[in-house]
Amino acid sequence: MGPASTELIQVGALGVRFVVAPRESDGSVSVFECFVPADSDMPVPHSHDAFEETIYGLDGTTTWTVDGQVIELPEGEGICIRRGIVHGFENRGAEDAKFLAVASPGVMNTDYFREIHDVLAEAPGAPPDRAKLIEVMLRHGLTPAPPA
Repeated sequence: MGPASTELIQVGALGVRFVVAPRESDGSVSVFECFVPADSDMPVPHSHDAFEETIYGLDGTTTWTVDGQVIELPEGEGICIRRGIVHGFENRGAEDAKFLAVASPGVMNTDYFREIHDVLAEAPGAPPDRAKLIEVMLRHGLTPAPPA
């Protein structure tokens, strides 16, 4: 296995860098860092039925809403998001944040983040095409939560 990837995939305001890709773990796990700028909203709340997702705070604090419960996740703390549980996150703070995401089994890959990047890039400065976002999410095993 080679060194961690240095490629940063930009997905709107979010930056993603894979540490362990599914092919490197024979599909047992995907591990990626997420860089969340200060005062930013993040992806559409969603769930996934094919994998658990464990989140570990590396820098700053992100705010998670997991199954309707608001959880502040500072550096050095973690949460596990079970399959089928609706969740989303944001950075409400004045400092950038970073967390490590571990998806098991390893079904999340760079293709998902690249495709979401492409949909967002089609409408710079405007709301993205929700139907296209949903299509990419569903194809990669994520189910968007109904609009609030």
